[in-house]
Amino acid sequence: MEVRDEISHEILRIHQESYGKGAAESHVYIGDGFVVVVLDDLELLPNEKFLVEHGKHETVIQVRTQYQHAIQASFRAAIERATGRTVIGFASTTSMDEPPFVAEIFKLD
Repeated sequence: MEVRDEISHEILRIHQESYGKGAAESHVYIGDGFVVVVLDDLELLPNEKFLVEHGKHETVIQVRTQYQHAIQASFRAAIERATGRTVIGFASTTSMDEPPFVAEIFKLD
């Protein structure tokens, strides 16, 4: 399996298992010591949809960001297995713009 495909599959799997929902697409960009994974058209949980519909976008973003950092060890391990390199930095951001997406950024050694 190609490295990009492996990363895409693993990050989507971890996301699906941890949230119970996934995303329509995954895009993986590798280069210059970074891996960027964008999960596009994010499937929101019912409570997240409710909050967004009531103008609480920032609440959903804050909770998701905290959660992404809490489970980052699983993401890091998947990137390290696929690339054979050590992840030395991690950042995550979520956008509630339509369609919602999340970007996971990994800095490699």
